[in-house]
Amino acid sequence: MSYWTYREELSQQHRLRRSLYELLRDELDYVLIQYALIDSYRRFLNNNVPYPFVEMRELKPRAIIPDIEHKLHNSLLVLFLEDVIPGTHKKYIRFFDDNRIAKENILKLSYFQLHKEYRQNLKLFESRQFFWFLRGLLSVDYALLIQRDPTVKAKSRYALTHFHVRIDWPIAEATEDLACKLRYIQKDLYEKGDEYAENLQKKFFEYYGLHFLAGGRRTAASIAAQYLKQLSSISTVYVGSSESRSLNKISERGYTRYVLIKLDRDEIASICKTYNMNNKMFANSYLLDETDDGGVGIFQTTYSHTVHAHPPDDGKLRELDSEYFWLTVKTQHLLPRHEAWGISPLPYSKIYSVS
Repeated sequence: MSYWTYREELSQQHRLRRSLYELLRDELDYVLIQYALIDSYRRFLNNNVPYPFVEMRELKPRAIIPDIEHKLHNSLLVLFLEDVIPGTHKKYIRFFDDNRIAKENILKLSYFQLHKEYRQNLKLFESRQFFWFLRGLLSVDYALLIQRDPTVKAKSRYALTHFHVRIDWPIAEATEDLACKLRYIQKDLYEKGDEYAENLQKKFFEYYGLHFLAGGRRTAASIAAQYLKQLSSISTVYVGSSESRSLNKISERGYTRYVLIKLDRDEIASICKTYNMNNKMFANSYLLDETDDGGVGIFQTTYSHTVHAHPPDDGKLRELDSEYFWLTVKTQHLLPRHEAWGISPLPYSKIYSVS
């Protein structure tokens, strides 16, 4: 059973809010892809450093990502909520007056230069300069919080309300919450012993598409995603790290990963033949950069959870078998460039086509 309400169960007012949220999320997807991936790629080029493309094996469930920090690669952590997070959750999602988006708080950030005429509407999603403002804050430690503007009750309006938002829910409690919902334990993480609890924590990471040795931001993202399931509205967590060289997205739709992919000339020719288009049309629609031996595009992988990562139909307790996969690849696509307005993503199976 979902923690959030399906569209057909919503009032007309809340259906409209859901539509607005999903529309804004689509736009946010591309803004964060630009920052996390495309801008990073340009930084590598400008510094004459080869871009560290993600290998396809790293996109397989249970893959181990090389623990190498690429300092030229942008990182981020963003929480985007459909509704307002109640103040009762401040114990674990740390948003207070001193990290609220306000001029006096922003001025404390030495690296961020405000407009001379700072206006509060900069933080509103509907502002023309919102994405400029957002991008300037994306490099802060911890997370940014975007939610429905709590100061306006007459309509649904979204705003960047807080920065430096720490996720302080213990991973043991996050694992316990997930394991209880999936019926691997009754109420306590350690009720079946330390080894069983340790295996459950490893499976918690797998549930969110991570290796159990994943770095801080990615761990915080998975914990935040689990914690936000306590709310009745939907939410989306975005995370990008210099180790993963990717943008990860966790939402009510599941887990999605975006990376840059290098395509050689033979691959491009094969794609063009399959989808009946010429090289120029493909390049204009899907390539961020054309190189001597091919080009660079955006690759999207969506994952789905297996039956072992869903609550059992009978609701009974079950035993954990660590050998069973909790995550599987669902779809693979090449994404069009953002300005290619009328172009759809191309199905492109790549992950299991190479060793």
